[in-house]
Formats: sequence, C-alpha cells, structure tokens
Amino acid sequence: MSAFLSPLANWRQDGYGGDIEGRMRFPLRIVEAVRAAWPADRPLGVRCSGTDLAKGGITPEEAVTYAQALRRLGCDYVDVSSGGNAAVQIPLGPGYQVPLAERIRRESGLATMAVGLIRDPHHAEAIVASGQADMVALGRAMLNDPRWPWHAAEALGATVAMPPPYWRGAITAGVPHFDTRAAASS
Repeated sequence: MSAFLSPLANWRQDGYGGDIEGRMRFPLRIVEAVRAAWPADRPLGVRCSGTDLAKGGITPEEAVTYAQALRRLGCDYVDVSSGGNAAVQIPLGPGYQVPLAERIRRESGLATMAVGLIRDPHHAEAIVASGQADMVALGRAMLNDPRWPWHAAEALGATVAMPPPYWRGAITAGVPHFDTRAAASS
C-alpha cells in the first residue's frame, strides 16, 4: 500500500494516481474494508513511508495528509518508515526515522510507531516519554537479541514475569529482575 502512495512507484493516470488524493484512494479503500471486518476493540495499524528521501517522491506533508485520512477511517496508529522507492543514500543512525513519526503524530493527531535503528532501551524509552512517538518497533534489535525486551526491562529497572528455568539468567550482580509471584502462579 505504501508504494501506491509514492509518485516514484505509482505512475497511474486514472483515479488511483496523480496527486496525493488519487494515490491514497486505493490504500484508504483497503483500510476501510479491513476496519469494517476487524473488531472495533482491536487496534488497526498501517505502515507507510513518511518520505521517499528522493526528489519527486512522497513528502512528509503528503504522509501527514494520509495519516489524517487514516485517522478519519478509524485507524489507530501508523508505523512510519522511509525510503524504498528509489536508490538513495539513507542517513542511517539511531532513531533516524523518529522525526517523521513525531511530525506525523503532531500534525495528524494519529498515534505513531517509530522505527529506525532503535536498539538501546534508554533511547526507546526516551522516544516514547518525550512524546516523539507512542510506540517503538524493533527490527534489527530483535534479530540481534531475541530476549531484547527482558534485557531492556533489566536495563530500565523493571521486573519481568518469566518461567523459573530462566531465573538464573535474569540475575545481574546478584539482583533478580523478575517477579516470582507472577511466574509461580502460571
């Protein structure tokens, strides 16, 4: 659906191409159909590009317009990424796509999920705590460390309910970072 929004990928000359209104027509119809079929008490999210990072591609302003339309249709959040429709040099760095999520959140009123090389738990927490985004998605961090949530909880001083066989691995410097009551009740 995201490629439909980009003028670099969508060259249609009918009602599903051209300006942002035409380019978002098909993706919005999909969201409308899914929202009608998906239970109202369950969240519905959409991933989209906040920019193509290339001349002639989708702009952050157009991404905001799309997010506003998603909100009107009952979409609960948008997962904001960038690039993918052109060969461009992407300015990689921790949280490099967070400003897109922040802008879309601020200008559309729709909850956002930030992505983009977010690996450090303190960084992820700061993104949410500062209001830059409502959620953080972890791709490479989870590929690198499937127990990232447990390690993040430990780094942030939180406790985690886990099965007893994992307790020994969850003790750092003799301090347990798990809740035995929750584990004992399961």
